[in-house]
Amino acid sequence: MSDDEHRRVADGGTPPMAAARYEDGSITYPPHPVGPDGSEPVEEVDLSEYTAEVVTWTTSHATPPGVREPNTLAIVEFDVDGTPVRALGQCTTEDVGIGDTVEPVYVAELRDPDAGIRERESQRWDGYRFEPVE
Repeated sequence: MSDDEHRRVADGGTPPMAAARYEDGSITYPPHPVGPDGSEPVEEVDLSEYTAEVVTWTTSHATPPGVREPNTLAIVEFDVDGTPVRALGQCTTEDVGIGDTVEPVYVAELRDPDAGIRERESQRWDGYRFEPVE
C-alpha cells in the first residue's frame, strides 16, 4: 500500500482500487512494476471511480475456507478514457448477468481471516466487490 493509501485508510477513507497507467497509455489491474511496453507506471488510476460492464461470470458453490458460499465472481471491463481495463472479483449478489453495469464497492473483509491457515496480520483481507447499478 502506498503512503497515500495508508493515509486515506488511517483517515477513515477507503483505499483506491488501484490500477497503473504506463507510458504507452495502457492500464493494468492490478498494477505491475513493468507495463506491456516495458516501462514503469507513470500514473495510478482509481478504478473505484468508474463503472464497468460484466464480460462473464460464474458462481462457486465449493469455496475455500472463510470465503462465503455461494461466491459469485465476474470478469468486468472498465472504460478508462477509451482504454479497456479488465478485472476479476467477487460480486455482491448472485443476480448478475453478461452486459450488466456494475460499480466497485469497498469491503473490509472479502473472506474470514480466522478461517484460513495464515495469520491475520500476514496480509490484507479487504478489497472490492462488484455491485450491479440499478
